[in-house]
Amino acid sequence: MVRFGAEVGRVRLRGSVGDTPFETQVTLTTGSARTALFNGERLPASERLRSELRTLVFTPDRLAVVKGSPATRRAYLDRSVSRLLPAKGTLPVDYAAALGQRNACLRRLRAGVSSPDALRPWTEKVASLGASLVEVRRDATALLADAFAEVAGRLGLEDASIAYDGEPPTVADLDSRLERDLERGITGAGPHRHDLEISAGGRDLRSYGSQGEQRIAVLSLVLAEAELLRCLRGDAPLVLLDDVLSELDGDRRRSLAAIVAAGGQTVVTATAARAFPGDPTQSLAVSRGRVE
Repeated sequence: MVRFGAEVGRVRLRGSVGDTPFETQVTLTTGSARTALFNGERLPASERLRSELRTLVFTPDRLAVVKGSPATRRAYLDRSVSRLLPAKGTLPVDYAAALGQRNACLRRLRAGVSSPDALRPWTEKVASLGASLVEVRRDATALLADAFAEVAGRLGLEDASIAYDGEPPTVADLDSRLERDLERGITGAGPHRHDLEISAGGRDLRSYGSQGEQRIAVLSLVLAEAELLRCLRGDAPLVLLDDVLSELDGDRRRSLAAIVAAGGQTVVTATAARAFPGDPTQSLAVSRGRVE
């Protein structure tokens, strides 16, 4: 954040990914877009840091991944795609751009300032990119599914599963609903309307899960992806777990400590050191603005 009375807020970070050192800096200036540097080079967008530095985060507001709207789960899944399948990481952005162009063309056509011929290329583009996006989302979901079920089971959430809900769009599908799309000025079918189902014991956790179950499900997604990245990339991501212990009982805390100790660097915040049952490599106490 930018402090009151200041013009700029800046974070600098030095570390290493495996044996490779890095230095990065993110700057937020009042009235301007944030800028990011990585090893001295300015990145075209600060979001690029996601691919340069693989970091997984749990915070209490991430419960929206389970209990929020489908858009929140789609966004989470697309971020996982960019980490697990980086060669396909631009597909969500490419699809969104084509979808925006088709929607704009629909509105021009409805207003009588365009022709159906102008819409056809964007319909084909949305169908093609949409089918590719559905395929890569399914691949990412399949990669995560077993690890998610295993971690969730260790944390006490039995028979947990994830599944992608949606079919690839086709030109014929889009043509068949053209009248409705023209009326609304938006494309009503495609992966921008799909969902990621998160369940346990056959129950949809969004509608029928307790807050504790929803919390474990989100945490399991984070830890499952961390393990997958370690296997796929050869080095573990940084895992940041904020206030993760507050609704876990003793057994679940011990299970979490065992999972965290298995590999990689994990930072856990808690209101008291004794809340974490394991033996941390390093413990930092923050009190009245001082760190010890």
